[in-house]
Amino acid sequence: ASFLLSFRIPLCRTLIIGLLLQPLLAQLSTVTQPNIVLLMADDLGIGDVGCYGNDTIRTPNIDRLAKEGVKLTQHITAAPLCTPSRAAFLTGRYPLRSGMDAVNNYRVIFWNGGSGGLPPNETTFAKILQQQGYSTALIGKWHLGVNCESRNDHCHHPLNHGFDYFYGMPFTLISDCQPTETPEMDRGFRRKLWLSTQMIGLITLTAALGRLTGLISVHWKMIVCLAGFSLLYFISWFSSYGFVRYWNCIMMRNHEVTEQPMVTNRTTSLILRESISFIERNKHKPFLLFLSFLHSHTPLLTTKKFLGTSRHGLYGDNVEEMDWMVGQVLDAIDKEGLQNTTLIYFASDHGGWLERQEGERQLGGWNGIYRGGKAMGGWEGGIRVPGIFRWPGMLPAGTVINEPTSLMDIFPTVVHLAGGALPQDRVIDGWDLMPLLQGTVEHSEHEFLFHYCGVHLHAVRWHQKESGAIWKAHYVTPVFQPFGAGACYDRGFCPCFGEGVTHHEPPLLFDLSQDPSEAKPLSADTEPLFDTVIRKIGRAVEEHRRTLTPVPEQLSVYNVVWKPWLQPCCGTFPFCWCDKEDDN
Repeated sequence: ASFLLSFRIPLCRTLIIGLLLQPLLAQLSTVTQPNIVLLMADDLGIGDVGCYGNDTIRTPNIDRLAKEGVKLTQHITAAPLCTPSRAAFLTGRYPLRSGMDAVNNYRVIFWNGGSGGLPPNETTFAKILQQQGYSTALIGKWHLGVNCESRNDHCHHPLNHGFDYFYGMPFTLISDCQPTETPEMDRGFRRKLWLSTQMIGLITLTAALGRLTGLISVHWKMIVCLAGFSLLYFISWFSSYGFVRYWNCIMMRNHEVTEQPMVTNRTTSLILRESISFIERNKHKPFLLFLSFLHSHTPLLTTKKFLGTSRHGLYGDNVEEMDWMVGQVLDAIDKEGLQNTTLIYFASDHGGWLERQEGERQLGGWNGIYRGGKAMGGWEGGIRVPGIFRWPGMLPAGTVINEPTSLMDIFPTVVHLAGGALPQDRVIDGWDLMPLLQGTVEHSEHEFLFHYCGVHLHAVRWHQKESGAIWKAHYVTPVFQPFGAGACYDRGFCPCFGEGVTHHEPPLLFDLSQDPSEAKPLSADTEPLFDTVIRKIGRAVEEHRRTLTPVPEQLSVYNVVWKPWLQPCCGTFPFCWCDKEDDN
């Protein structure tokens, strides 16, 4: 009995001490594993935000993040379009390493019913944080594919890439989602399809009339074959392009389609509600929330509360509504007392879309002093975006950092904060930003950054740390139309290759530290270091290319085209329509 008593007393003491220490240990765990909230705008230009120089669009909540945290002035995306940029963001790798950049003109995921997407063997930061005990959620836009071989394999789906919860669009917002707007998706190709269909139909009708009037000697069998071909040809393309709103404009909760087509007038409120609900549900344990806004992509879904309130038309209204949503998320974090244990990051997936216009209306963003915009792989306007971090008590408030950084840096940064390890079986192109953000190092780890347009290398940036110079060599630039314009207004998008680009030999060279607008190219006559810099960058390109290995092309023509057997459907295909949010 005395032995049992002597054993029980230390045991009880240990249990009591453990219970007393539990809140302290929980607090320590929260500090060592901060909550992480990643806010990503869609198509937002760096010139659209107040803290980056815009004094007419009101963005007080984004500006508040910069005031209370760290603002990056040279934050660079790995690609100038949604799909490849987001693939690089999630994996910390240039998109061509995962096959997520294109050799053709189809540079993004085009259909929910396509077979391309972020490969299952890629490791996202969400997957590592999930393994570290985080609750992980993606709310909003995905645009990295859904299925591979069957309608329900979900091989590219967010839940297969480390997210415990998904609510949002597996595709991207496009004007086709709004019945009152002019169709946007593959507009030029659709016109050609309509024209060719009409021509085939006209030939068939002419042959039939000629046979009836005796003017043309042609067998009825031939006319029937022509009519059958016309019908099959029409069905072959209209079954996809005729129903874009049903096939692409859908909302999902995890694997379930909840709206097909989406009801656009409540999308904003549902995305905000889901984001705040996730924070409230997971406030007692570490969480990762990736809020991927549908703002400010066309058709610029904006609630009545914000319509007509800005000085920049519908686009300005949309940006100001997004800023309000940022404020609502910040308020939710503050309400739960999580501000000191939560790292918040705000960025855009690439620069503003200069060519996006409807008549007199400018529906795309502004990239400030920087040349070019969305889809342009080399010019700063397409790849330099807002980048803001806030973590009270851990990051110095009101700090501005002018060093080159990349969206790919988020991967190693959040993996480090979560206590995870970087994959050792692949190249990671990003760097942990915490030493730079906290001021323990002076310079970024990036010496070279490679700027791709599809799989085509358009430009390279060299950060010469000892001199402070930031050299940028352009090997390829798009041909702007009309002549003297700052974008490809004749095409709607600037191409990566072919007749729409100019190859430069020697490359165009700029020193961004002196000429951030890339207005005055240097030459051997005006810059004594010209030849030295070009050779140095050339050697870096050769070394970089040695790290590349062949991978399957996720954006090949086969992977991009619509496949009915892969189309997500909330009914029995092809009868796909539902509104489960309204039912709830």
